[in-house]
Amino acid sequence: MPPPSNRSVQPPAAPGAGATVDQWLTYLEAIHPTEIDLGLDRVLIVLRRLFRRKPEARIITVAGTNGKGSAVAVVEALLQTAGRRTGAYTSPHLQSYNERVRLDGVDISDEELVKAFEAVEAARGKVSLTYFEFGTLAAFVAFANAGVDHWILEVGLGGRLDAVNVLDADFAILTSVDIDHVAFLGDNREVIGFEKAGVLRPGIPAVYADNDPPRSVLQQVAAQKVNLALLDRDYHLTPQKDDKGPNSGLTLEYAGQLIRLPAGPLPVKSVAAAVVAIRSLEPELDIPAIERTLATVSVPGRFELLGKSPDIFVDVGHNPHAAGWLAGQLERLKAPGKEVRAVYAALADKDVEGVGRAMAGVVDHWYLAGLDVPRGLSGAALKDRAAAAGLRAVSVSETVLQALDAALSNATADDLVVVFGSFYTVAQAREILLHENEPRG
Repeated sequence: MPPPSNRSVQPPAAPGAGATVDQWLTYLEAIHPTEIDLGLDRVLIVLRRLFRRKPEARIITVAGTNGKGSAVAVVEALLQTAGRRTGAYTSPHLQSYNERVRLDGVDISDEELVKAFEAVEAARGKVSLTYFEFGTLAAFVAFANAGVDHWILEVGLGGRLDAVNVLDADFAILTSVDIDHVAFLGDNREVIGFEKAGVLRPGIPAVYADNDPPRSVLQQVAAQKVNLALLDRDYHLTPQKDDKGPNSGLTLEYAGQLIRLPAGPLPVKSVAAAVVAIRSLEPELDIPAIERTLATVSVPGRFELLGKSPDIFVDVGHNPHAAGWLAGQLERLKAPGKEVRAVYAALADKDVEGVGRAMAGVVDHWYLAGLDVPRGLSGAALKDRAAAAGLRAVSVSETVLQALDAALSNATADDLVVVFGSFYTVAQAREILLHENEPRG
């Protein structure tokens, strides 16, 4: 999860020898006056002190409004299937910061993470870095220390001015462009698309995981002569011909080849874009190996099944675009007689009304919850905004735990329960659901 904003005037002393990861994270939260401070100048200064030249690795940068983590996970898994060593950097995290930095598919150890933090601290001198900037550079150090040859980097916010973008991509994936983080990126797809397409580099290959990119993206593609693969122009998704049921997957058609994609739990457009990327990066990886690997990939917090009877899903979707995808997944699973019970908690700067409208057609009962975190909405404030969206069958609780208990108390074994709205919401639900000794229902 993202850290709270800390506006300390006097920076604290750096952790000493033997400091823990938690002590380092507390320090990172306090050394810059704002939580988000977009720009590359500070990061570039420290990067050049850490690395005299571009790291000797293939850099794959993933940007977009939604579906980035899924694309990273698929690229990571397929590269490992091809025998490559991988470093994956994602954000935010759910339970442990170590989730953000994976080495060959495994969360980084505390020892290696602290070593990377110490290297960044030694290099930065008096340069002030945000929590995310410091962590991004630490991930680069950890990858270099481990000697991994493919770095898969998820953009944190936007693209053009995001800390990840200090490294030139050798391949770029743009998953989607939609409205989110309006205060930082703008309030329309053209402006946001310009920011996200800032990860492109002249002449590199790239893939866009949808069929309607903003003009601003296509303009940058043309100006930089980027070799872009675009959905419904350069590759296609069609229903699998031998399976018409509700759980059927799709077939990816690309470069004269057919690859079967599984149905869920990840956004299929992100999965398809990742496979297109791998066909460019690892053309010798055979299709059966790709299909076997895809069947095993999942991402914590992305339509993750954490309970049975009733089925309990958690999903980090927090904007209307993500909520529309989530609604489609629930609709696919909803059978006659089943009801969908949604536990929802959100941050104040999110489009609650848009999310509510995107989910209204599939949700039968809403269990709203307050979030006692920075920028979190109280249950009462969330109820007011839900009312503005026209949501019905609403109850309100002070916490996610109370809302989840209420939903499960009212659910039958055949119902669907979904907990969603932010990484904070899902983290709290996972903490409960993953550590239960007795099954619910």
